[in-house]
Amino acid sequence: MPQETLVVKLPPSQRAPLRERLNQGAFEFRSVPHAFFSVKGEGVVATLYKSGKLVVQGADPQTFVARFAEGAKPAPERKKSSPSASSAAAGPTLPMSRTTVGSDETGKGDYFGPLVVCAARVTLEQVELLRGLGVMDSKRITDPVALKIASQLRPELPHCLRVLMPADYNRDWGALGLHTLLSREHAEAIRGVAEPGDRVVIDQFAKKDEIGPQLRDLKLEIELRTKAEAELAVAAASIIARAEFLIQLKELGDRFDVVLHKGAGSPVDRVGVQFVEEHGEALLSEVAKVHFKNSERVRARARRT
Repeated sequence: MPQETLVVKLPPSQRAPLRERLNQGAFEFRSVPHAFFSVKGEGVVATLYKSGKLVVQGADPQTFVARFAEGAKPAPERKKSSPSASSAAAGPTLPMSRTTVGSDETGKGDYFGPLVVCAARVTLEQVELLRGLGVMDSKRITDPVALKIASQLRPELPHCLRVLMPADYNRDWGALGLHTLLSREHAEAIRGVAEPGDRVVIDQFAKKDEIGPQLRDLKLEIELRTKAEAELAVAAASIIARAEFLIQLKELGDRFDVVLHKGAGSPVDRVGVQFVEEHGEALLSEVAKVHFKNSERVRARARRT
């Protein structure tokens, strides 16, 4: 089931009571940089950052907030940002003249793990903040850097994540095809964060536009272009999406006690054979995008052993 992200502001007086309520439930507490705590359970991952922002990800984050986070309010956008001497010169180069929503996806070319789409809304007041954090195309930075920058972006930047785990991806890919599936996920992510009339930039993945028609009611100014990561908002979305993919990939591997690799090369095939030998072919669709050619190779090699 697709996952969404909700960001709310929690007053100081409610932070300790929230932790106490979660302690009484079936939640696993985890350590996250720049956060008081993070929990996983009941279909969500919830992180309370030191800024007071509570970031909740899951199929129904609104229900979690209503149940556990009394006194929470919608998180305001950051009004001010300070220039940083560490601004990344190699970051996005296109100037931004107005608030922009950027949308990008990751996991599309990875055999294992989910498809993740993220839309992020960036105002002019946030430009220097993002540049100071080193925001650039996520393909140009390492995994640890992507995870670090994403942890700083999440509490500051309005964004919406759509996460299709392999089982749901395989079902929807078979029913819709990749182009229509991607278009649906981008449209839903953008709808989750855009305001009427916003400028929206999407990293183009096909010539035919199936996203715009799904968002006509918002009267958005939509641009589809290749190499859209040159736009700061798209670069920010790409980093948040990549970090989420890495987190979900690891948790999926932990679930089956196997280290799942990125990409679709030979190391991936070897892990696929190991997975089939240990868990059987029927469960391959729980961890992999089974329409990839890797599936044929994995099944053939597993049967020979």
